[in-house]
Amino acid sequence: MGPFLPDDDKLPAIREALPSTAAGIYLNTGTCGPLPRETARAMAELEGLELRTGRADMAYWQDSAERMNEARAAVAAVLVTDPRRMALTHATTDGMNAATWAIDWQPGERVVTTSLEHAGALGPLWALRNRRGVELAIADIGTGGDPAEVLAALDRAIAPNTRLVSLSHVTWATGARLPIREIVELAHDRGALVAVDGAQAVGAIPVSVEELGADFYAVPGQKWLLGPEGIGALYCAPSVVDRPRLTFAGYGSFESIDLAGEGRLWPDARRFEIAGYHQPSVVGFARSAAWLSMFVGLAWIHERTARLAGEAAAMLAEVPGVEVITPRDQMAGLVTFRIAGWSSGRALGELSKRTLAIARTIPPLDAIRISVGFFNTENELRRFRDGVALVASYTPETIPDRPKIELLRGGVE
Repeated sequence: MGPFLPDDDKLPAIREALPSTAAGIYLNTGTCGPLPRETARAMAELEGLELRTGRADMAYWQDSAERMNEARAAVAAVLVTDPRRMALTHATTDGMNAATWAIDWQPGERVVTTSLEHAGALGPLWALRNRRGVELAIADIGTGGDPAEVLAALDRAIAPNTRLVSLSHVTWATGARLPIREIVELAHDRGALVAVDGAQAVGAIPVSVEELGADFYAVPGQKWLLGPEGIGALYCAPSVVDRPRLTFAGYGSFESIDLAGEGRLWPDARRFEIAGYHQPSVVGFARSAAWLSMFVGLAWIHERTARLAGEAAAMLAEVPGVEVITPRDQMAGLVTFRIAGWSSGRALGELSKRTLAIARTIPPLDAIRISVGFFNTENELRRFRDGVALVASYTPETIPDRPKIELLRGGVE
């Protein structure tokens, strides 16, 4: 399989390489993507080696350094940047915390975010406000679908004492793609740094971190990059790598450190790496990212994801009683919607039972969110739409116990 294989042959090969796509209609990559066979095999091989020979000899330690280099290079290729600008983390949240606490905060200074942030970005700001007396300003951007409205709200929020603007590239709740490049220009003009939560963007839409201009950009392994959990990465722009005040540091942060406490930090983003990493996860992260970029093809992934997500939103919008919240002209791979008369939890339970859909709710919006991946099929989306139409045609009190649509599995039609 390669980027230039015809779609008729490519899609079945991709789904064969992602076995969990046969377990139901896989629509929750925004939480965890399907793990490739190749990734699972590579992780299992290393786990077997660890079991048989241990993890403590010098050769294993030296190999682990090379594995980490490969992981940085693999995710750097997806982000179109230099591997030296990437640090490995344990999650997007780790990266957002590192970026937040890299500033030498003083009481009364300001940090700005938006009204659509995930706890992975908002949580560090909450702690910062409560611990250091920093002012937390939350710009109300509505659904995030109007770039002019987003910029206007941030323009009002970014006061002269703002040190950091922290926000998502694609919002986890409504699925809106925010105008990051323009936001960066606005923030930089006022002397603020920018940290971006890329959890719902990288792997779903084209991302070139250097073109965006963000100072920090955090990504997870397990979502759209289809890697294991407990691993991620943080991009640090070369213009700010020497500026941060590290809040956490360990042996991974230093090129050298002596017993007297004299140390020399790595001259690149590795200074944000602290301690040990689960090596099978490091290997899995590298393998999944490389599989996407080298064998599936990022351009093909991005085009197909955009097209299928757009089709899914259009189909759902045509169902009576369904409200699509995701802004149609600022989408990535997420589609968030409500069904009139239904709580999101009850509606998703019916949909899971009747269509084998794997999705999630967005509790703050009382809505359902689907993540449409490049591996999904048009047939799956139609089946899901039919399930939504069925649920929407009843109330929670009147819907029959017995499913009225057939439970179909798989299929690449």
